[in-house]
Amino acid sequence: MPRKPTASPKPSASKAARQYWLMKSEPDAFSLDELRRKGTAPWDGVRNFMARNNMDAMRVGDLVLFYHSSCNPPGAVGIARVCREAYPDPTAFDPKSKYYDEKSKPDAPRWRMVDVEFVAELPHMVTLESMRDDPELAEMAVVRPGRLSVQPVSAEHFAHVVRKGGGTLPR
Repeated sequence: MPRKPTASPKPSASKAARQYWLMKSEPDAFSLDELRRKGTAPWDGVRNFMARNNMDAMRVGDLVLFYHSSCNPPGAVGIARVCREAYPDPTAFDPKSKYYDEKSKPDAPRWRMVDVEFVAELPHMVTLESMRDDPELAEMAVVRPGRLSVQPVSAEHFAHVVRKGGGTLPR
């Protein structure tokens, strides 16, 4: 009887290709300046399953466009790096938290978060309007309706936004 092939081991985070993301935060709730002051911080309170699944896919070392939303104008303002992979979001278990979810239990968490660290501020905000007007970013998820708070970004789009903002790509 032929042997069933065994699955290859999953590559470790250090060997996996770097991924790129865009994470949105309202600056009055959590801003790039606040991340800079703290150095590292949890990205908690995400309550959308697709955004949660995107955080589950993040690996230590992945780079993030830090995007200020629900402000005038909205746009990419900096770069962060994932420094801790997804783990249960304790705000889901706290009845006093605005992110409380009675269906999420510590032994069966529905919501997770990652930790991010400050990398750099972009010298110039890359506004949503300028992204929409840029043909090279036409396929970027952030310029389309129904945008998620946590979304993947191609390496090319990430680099283009960073350059457009006057920044340099981190190593």
